[in-house]
Amino acid sequence: MASCVHLVKLSVGTEDVAGLDAWQSSKRAQTEDGLPRHITRMWPKRGDEILNGGSIYWVIKGVILCRQPILRLDEYIGADEIRRCAIVCKPGLIRVEATPKRAFQGWRYLPVSDAPGDLPDGRQEEEALPPEMSKALAAIGVR
Repeated sequence: MASCVHLVKLSVGTEDVAGLDAWQSSKRAQTEDGLPRHITRMWPKRGDEILNGGSIYWVIKGVILCRQPILRLDEYIGADEIRRCAIVCKPGLIRVEATPKRAFQGWRYLPVSDAPGDLPDGRQEEEALPPEMSKALAAIGVR
């Protein structure tokens, strides 16, 4: 049985968790069956590990703030006829402990041992702090 690994990805142009949720609700960000997806140029080489319980952890303004379980990896061929990977996720964002993350391009693998923990159920519905404040608090060890 394959082990599990997550992905971490910048949510470019997103101001907060609500903005990412709004984007994923648009038809442009969904598969034909209505699930949220992220299209990327590179196909993950560790696909079996990702599909063994992995999530995509979203970085918003330099802070990992939420995640989504990954359901499948679909082939996507756009108008330019280039093969890409659509990372298809379970709908809904799960808020996690705010964790600073430096900028990078594309996506990166995130070992299970390095993944931020989910916020407790009672905190999932709280209004999120602005990413800059979350980043400052995480830098001093307050999550």
